[in-house]
Amino acid sequence: MGQSTQTLARKRLEIRGAGNLLGGEQSGHIADVGFDLYMRMVGEAVSEYRGTSVDVQDCKIDLPVNAHIPHGYIDSQKLRLDIYRRLADATESSAQELRSELRDRYGEIPETVERLFAVAALRHRAKGYGLREIALAGKSVRLATLELPDSAQLRVSRLFPGATYRVTTETLLVPISTGTPGLGNNLRDEEILEWAHRLLDALPVTSPPATDALTS
Repeated sequence: MGQSTQTLARKRLEIRGAGNLLGGEQSGHIADVGFDLYMRMVGEAVSEYRGTSVDVQDCKIDLPVNAHIPHGYIDSQKLRLDIYRRLADATESSAQELRSELRDRYGEIPETVERLFAVAALRHRAKGYGLREIALAGKSVRLATLELPDSAQLRVSRLFPGATYRVTTETLLVPISTGTPGLGNNLRDEEILEWAHRLLDALPVTSPPATDALTS
C-alpha cells in the first residue's frame, strides 16, 4: 500500500478507535486496509498503550484473503490480539502448538482462522527467499525485493508468461491469470494463496522453509 493509503487507514483508526480493530468490526477493518497493515496498526496501538515496541511485520503479504478471528470464536479482545501477534511471528513448531491450543480451548477452527495460518505459512516461506513483499498490484502480484539471475528470469517467464523483472528495484511483477487456466485474475482466499506458492516454486532457492505445520 502507498503512503497515502496508509495515512488514510490510520486516520480511520483515529476516528473509529483502536477498540473496534479488535472487536466485532475487525473483519471490516481487515478488508479495508489489508491484514498486514491491520497488524501494524494494531501493533502500534498496543505499543503506544504499553509504552513498548511491538514488531509484527517483516514480510508484507497483501493479497485478497478473508483472514480474521471471528468475534464469536474468541470473544476476548485481549486474547484475539495475542493470537494475531503469535501468528504474525509463527514458525512451524509454534504454529503447530497454537493450532492445537485453539482446537483444545475454542473448538473447531473456522475457515477465516485457517486462512490466517495459511497467510502465516506463505509469509514464513517467503522469508526463505529473502522477500519483503508479496502484494497485489492491479491484475498482477508484485514480489520484492528479489535477486533473480537471468536463468531464473527465463524460467519464471516460461512458467508465467507476461512476468517482468526490474533489476534496478529487484521487483518481479507477475500477472495473476498466467499459469492458472480458466481462473482468470479474480483469485481470492485459498486460490490466491495456492497460486502464490506455485509462483514461489518457480523461484531459485536451495531449501525453502517447510510449511507443513503451518498449513496442515
